[in-house]
Amino acid sequence: MKNFVVKTIANAGALAVAVWLLDKITLTGDSTGKKVWTLLLVALVFGLVNFLVKPIVKVLTFPLFILTLGLITLVVNALMLLLTSWLADKLDLSFHVEGFWTAVLGGLIISIVSWALHVVLPDED
Repeated sequence: MKNFVVKTIANAGALAVAVWLLDKITLTGDSTGKKVWTLLLVALVFGLVNFLVKPIVKVLTFPLFILTLGLITLVVNALMLLLTSWLADKLDLSFHVEGFWTAVLGGLIISIVSWALHVVLPDED
């Protein structure tokens, strides 16, 4: 359970950095508290997408991983971020990613920040 909370906080922090750095990734809300709550919910959705959908996509695109020496990971991460944006819209969360290239850059930022936060934050292992 602790590991789940740590990963969710790391995802929320990484998403916050992407929102802060990229104009085309937006998070709106009336107050800071509402934005934080929305960010945590989006982080949960993002975590679920990465847990449930990403492994299936990776298996289906395995030949592309070999062919591109892993660079297809950028595209897969972008697609997961776009799927998260779409699901956030369906769940009436005020999070939006505008465009594929924004999602590629956002996915790269989220990956780097998430990795750094996982190094810093405590873990069960």
